[in-house]
Amino acid sequence: MMVVLCATRAAAHPAPFSYLDIAFRGGNIEGSLTVHVIDIAHELSVTPPERVLDPEFLMMERQRILDVITPRISLATDRPLKIEWGTIQPMKEELALRMTYRIPNEHPGALAIDTNLFPYDPIHQTFINIYEDSNLRQQVIFNATTEPHTYYLGTTQGAIAVIKTFVPSGTHHILIGPDHILFLIGLLLLGGSWMALVRIVTAFTIGHSITLSLAALNIFSPPPSIIEPAIALSIVFVGADNLVRGDGRDLRAWVALTFGLVHGFGFANVLREFGLPREALGWSLFSFNLGVEIGQLAVVLAVASLLAAVRRRSDVMGARVAIAGSVVVIAAGTYWFVQRVFFPGGAYSQRRHPT
Repeated sequence: MMVVLCATRAAAHPAPFSYLDIAFRGGNIEGSLTVHVIDIAHELSVTPPERVLDPEFLMMERQRILDVITPRISLATDRPLKIEWGTIQPMKEELALRMTYRIPNEHPGALAIDTNLFPYDPIHQTFINIYEDSNLRQQVIFNATTEPHTYYLGTTQGAIAVIKTFVPSGTHHILIGPDHILFLIGLLLLGGSWMALVRIVTAFTIGHSITLSLAALNIFSPPPSIIEPAIALSIVFVGADNLVRGDGRDLRAWVALTFGLVHGFGFANVLREFGLPREALGWSLFSFNLGVEIGQLAVVLAVASLLAAVRRRSDVMGARVAIAGSVVVIAAGTYWFVQRVFFPGGAYSQRRHPT
């Protein structure tokens, strides 16, 4: 690991890297931080940088070094964690310092990590190695623009942390996704028994669960430029089917299953942007999908109950609402299709797929 830290006495910065090891062991968090002497010397205004390797210097300047480093490493659970620093060891051959640390009595389900150790150097990177006991679980690279990263442990607490994060995310996405909601509403406009509605929702769930998993696991994932217009067309199809159906057959469950496959790829695009924890991939997929189902059921119960109430008052009024609603569904789907095909850089596209 330290090969990249090897350096000569050249004036240029030979290795703009630091290394942070984080280990979950025995109910504690512990590890080490390795930094190059040039970075520490710059922060302390010390010349030549090799002075930092002097044990007497380290003894006298220990607190100044920690005052520089500590605020720039953020480790947090549901609260910020306090790092207890141990020894600072000079590594003369590598021109580096190795600092040990410990956070006692902490074994969380998830750990949020953020760091920008040396802001003066825009290309500086911090390589983070995350261990559970002696097993390396994940490696992350931080630079000046890296967003905070959450690591989920492979424990029961870790699974619970994943569920708490991804269930609300899935629910939030379905509730702010007008295209997905309008597709569901289109399927519900003609009414039917609660058993028929359950079949429709179940079919949609099966469809989008399959493709969500395929895309999230990088098995198959069509680009958004294809999926987003296809979702819009699915909405147009549902509205048109409501208007032209004349043989009495209810094919909405099959429509929901077929187009659910398309909508699943749309969910996957959002989930990919959110960031899947590799160490808890199964739980994150399950939890996000569960959140989608919770939001979906909330929409279905509200809309189906409202439509049923209208039909109880008047069958004629119920039929008119279904026709008017289907026209609105077709119009909205057509608008989204034109926008996504001919104006893909519009505000809607940017909101769903930020760069």
